Amino acid sequence: MAFKLTYKPLGERSILVEWPAIIDNEILNDIIQFKKVIERNKIKSIIELKSAYNSLLITYNFICRNFENEVLLLENLYKLVEPDSDRVSVLWKIPVCYDAMFGVDLEAISKEKKLSKESIIKRHSKAIYTVYFIGFLPGFLYLGGLDESLHVPRKSTPRLQIEKGAVAIGGNQTGVYPSASPGGWNIIGNSPIEFFNPKAEIPCFAKAGDCIVFQPITLSEYENIKGLVDAGVYQLESEGIHG
Repeated sequence: MAFKLTYKPLGERSILVEWPAIIDNEILNDIIQFKKVIERNKIKSIIELKSAYNSLLITYNFICRNFENEVLLLENLYKLVEPDSDRVSVLWKIPVCYDAMFGVDLEAISKEKKLSKESIIKRHSKAIYTVYFIGFLPGFLYLGGLDESLHVPRKSTPRLQIEKGAVAIGGNQTGVYPSASPGGWNIIGNSPIEFFNPKAEIPCFAKAGDCIVFQPITLSEYENIKGLVDAGVYQLESEGIHG
């Protein structure tokens, strides 16, 4: 389906294209397809495309003095977008250790939600999450699909330091901190894998439209995988899915 888009200038060299302000798979697919149409047309003046939940930021190599003309070009390109019901994406299987050593907020969430820790882990690892975009930190995946029963407000006072690999919940979202960072999300586990490697040909393995599933592992399995990751020989499991 075609959405009613809005186009806004953002700074001197960018245009922000906005879809309806909701987190939705159809909108995500539409953004991905529009981005592909723009890329296929190889417009030399466009130097960067950045997507978010319901927007696409288009940056040019010149100052957009004629905003209306650029918008007209984009509107014509958007008419070329076709639904991709048979899109193939990747399901990434992310190992997570929910041991109390890592899940420092599990107890508090358990009390607040009146759910056992085991139930929280089961619900968190049962869902298939959609990657909507990457931001905040390099390799930080913004995911949709968290079980509503696990929605927990962000902490009123953020921690000054959260460990690399921390798996956390903030509001209606869950995610993994790809590097040590301050943060206000509730920590429930840790993943031993690398989410961002600046030396790799593809620094972040996932992209918008991919899916994530968290696979619970024991502390000893965590240590084993961490060793393989540090040695540069760990292979992250994945499979192709339609959707």
